[in-house]
Amino acid sequence: MAKKKTEQKEKVEEKTTLKKDFVFAVGRRKEAIARVRLYKAANNGVLWGEKKVKKGEIFVNGKPIGEYFSGKVAEVLYMEPFRLTNTVGKYILTVKVEGGGKKGQLEATVHGISRALQLLDKEKFRSVLKKKGFLTRDARVRERRKVGTGGKARRKKQSPKR
Repeated sequence: MAKKKTEQKEKVEEKTTLKKDFVFAVGRRKEAIARVRLYKAANNGVLWGEKKVKKGEIFVNGKPIGEYFSGKVAEVLYMEPFRLTNTVGKYILTVKVEGGGKKGQLEATVHGISRALQLLDKEKFRSVLKKKGFLTRDARVRERRKVGTGGKARRKKQSPKR
């Protein structure tokens, strides 16, 4: 019995002594929510799960970002906050994104990355990201369906001819 209590105390002490070595931010767009962790990596990388992750790598829902958001247009969009702040390849990012479609998820990820960079160094990055509009949450969402319409938000019901 006493052995179990000492083991539990050791586990609690381990949890409290772990240092938070990342910045957490949330990005949103339409129905999509992206939870971003930006790790300030050492030269040898960071252990993430069972994988050894190097600087400059970004993972979205456990996959490399190029695999999750494929295409050149998507790559330009998610790399833009790094290009603006001159931090390309300096950090490790993990993103958990859910809800919405691929485009909404991509824009939520960009919003989350921008917020994380801004939290990292406000004096340097905030003004640059703010000017480009990456820190502003795009509030446009799908219009809800109204009662009395024929299934769509603004569609009117067809009236009978006589």
